[in-house]
Amino acid sequence: MTCHDYKDLLMGYLDNELNDEQRRRFEEHLSGCPECAGELEEFKRLKAITDEVTLVEPEERIWQDYWGGIYNRIERGLGWIVFSVAAILLTIYGGFRAIEEIIRDPKVELIFKAGLLVLLVGLAILFVSVLRERIYFWKRDRYKDVRR
Repeated sequence: MTCHDYKDLLMGYLDNELNDEQRRRFEEHLSGCPECAGELEEFKRLKAITDEVTLVEPEERIWQDYWGGIYNRIERGLGWIVFSVAAILLTIYGGFRAIEEIIRDPKVELIFKAGLLVLLVGLAILFVSVLRERIYFWKRDRYKDVRR
């Protein structure tokens, strides 16, 4: 075994998780490897420090502030989502009503009506194209599960 293999056993040795054979081989290696022995001593000191660390429970006021902050963020986020959806729906509805009035109005020239329809068809094609591209790359994004 190499030093690297023994370093994998180091924490198990400190936590008393090695079987008798592994422990014997590890101690044998330690007697002839000052690098691993030094690393073991460093980990022993670190373990002694971390064993003395105690968890202090936060005060009730801190928990209330924490949960209050989360609820505020959820409420505000939900409020913005509802507001945005309503604004989009009203804008779309108003846009369709305005276009319908323009198309039905006999005073508006035919070329303007045709141009408006072509503009809408082009907008719809672009929307579908961008949406299709987003869906394609969303399914194949290698980094979508990476937290930022």
